[in-house]
Amino acid sequence: MTTDLATDPTTDPTTGPGAAPRGGAGTPAAPPASPRRRRRTLKRALITTALALGVTAGGGYLWLDSTLELKVTGAAECTAVAPAGTGSGTGDRDAVCGVLSSLTSAWGAADADAYGALFTQDATYTTYVGTHYQGRGDITEAHRALFGGFVKGTKLADSVLGIRFLGPDAAVVTSRGDTYTGGRPQELSKVQTYTLAREGDGRWRIAAFQNTQRRPVMEKASFLLSPGTVPGAEK
Repeated sequence: MTTDLATDPTTDPTTGPGAAPRGGAGTPAAPPASPRRRRRTLKRALITTALALGVTAGGGYLWLDSTLELKVTGAAECTAVAPAGTGSGTGDRDAVCGVLSSLTSAWGAADADAYGALFTQDATYTTYVGTHYQGRGDITEAHRALFGGFVKGTKLADSVLGIRFLGPDAAVVTSRGDTYTGGRPQELSKVQTYTLAREGDGRWRIAAFQNTQRRPVMEKASFLLSPGTVPGAEK
């Protein structure tokens, strides 16, 4: 009787006596990964995920920034803005604009005394970082320090959004503004509100000032998420 070599278990290298075990209960399990190796793998996964999220977020930020375009940028010449409200005319508009022009000149000259003199004695001044100054003296001394430090050598740029008179002796001016060195920036990063009063000597002075740092990307995101928040002038 002949033996079929193809089916003889003693000659088949995969089933014969010398064959390597295929697995099952008798097969030794692979050694578990060491804690150090697991930590390394987890760290690589976390880094990869963080990089992916960073690239996605960065791309989204750049897209939001590139698609935002203001329609209302204001007028570079204050006297070109038609005043609203009642009780005053173009003469008072020009006087109010003169105060803002003097403010810009005093800033450019780093003259804290001239700058402070444009505010009422009890004026308030709130910066874009939230610092609140009370009174002409406080405003003057703060700017004396600023002109010698953080804003040394800078100039003021502004564009007027509106001038509104609340009667013969009170006015509100809204504007965009910024500080700069070198050439005047095309886009101004802050939104400002001036409240001016005509005092007993007939001169207009600033009674209150509020400065707000604009956040363009956050603004665009809020418009996308809640379209009803878009200002009428920007629709």
